[in-house]
Amino acid sequence: MYPRPIPETAVWQRRLYVLAVVIVLLLWLCPLFAIILTSFRSTEDVMGGNLWGWPTGIGVIDNYTAVFTQTPMARYFLNSLIITIPSVIGVLALSTLAGYVLSRYRFRGNMLIFALFVGGNFLPHQIMMIPVRDLMVQLDLIDTTAALIIFHVAFQTGFATLFMRNFIAALPDELFQAARAEGASPFQTLVHVAIPLVRPALAALAILIFTFIWNDYFWAVVLTVSDSVKPVTAGLANLRGEWVSAWNLISAGTIVVAVPPVVMFFLMQRHFIAGLTMGAVKG
Repeated sequence: MYPRPIPETAVWQRRLYVLAVVIVLLLWLCPLFAIILTSFRSTEDVMGGNLWGWPTGIGVIDNYTAVFTQTPMARYFLNSLIITIPSVIGVLALSTLAGYVLSRYRFRGNMLIFALFVGGNFLPHQIMMIPVRDLMVQLDLIDTTAALIIFHVAFQTGFATLFMRNFIAALPDELFQAARAEGASPFQTLVHVAIPLVRPALAALAILIFTFIWNDYFWAVVLTVSDSVKPVTAGLANLRGEWVSAWNLISAGTIVVAVPPVVMFFLMQRHFIAGLTMGAVKG
């Protein structure tokens, strides 16, 4: 099932493997390097068609300042925070509650409900576009941040429930039996027993859901129209001009948009790795 490790005695195989990893890594980083380099270019470089060569002039301060002073990027950025943070909190709360019930209580329809949560992940976004948009129009929520929050919470909860249900199901039954013996209610057991033990899993899930929602472009375009509501992903498309595009500003805006998920990952890296490896090794 898993690839065999290369033995240390196979020197040339190990060298070829390292070389292949370096080549793949460089190819993967090339687009990012190109965007960073373009964000450093001066307007004269861009207008002169120097999009791939080394910049003749450095306009990094002007470009990153112009992103916030000459475009509505600050508004887009704030909109993304308004949409993403409540959505992540809502998904974590609902998935933890649903995962706890589905993993610790056996009742008629348990597996059916769990299958509905899992099955929703297999629905392509495109086939839901018209029904979801019509629903938001009927609810008078179209072109509002509430529409995106509601959709992201509804759509991401399926995957998150699968994630949390498996982690909570792996906890020792003796802990929950001891809590019941002490007279703890189901909610008290969840708060004082389950949640402290799955905290790394919650941190890992928070990073994943934050990244999914922050980087969403499809629903940002479908459910929003005005600049006062658009998140950064849809706002970036507005930076393109009808006749001339300031690619240095667009690249600078792209780097700015990519910063929050990266910062969040590095701040919670220890919890993220611990959450992904929970249960991989028995103590």
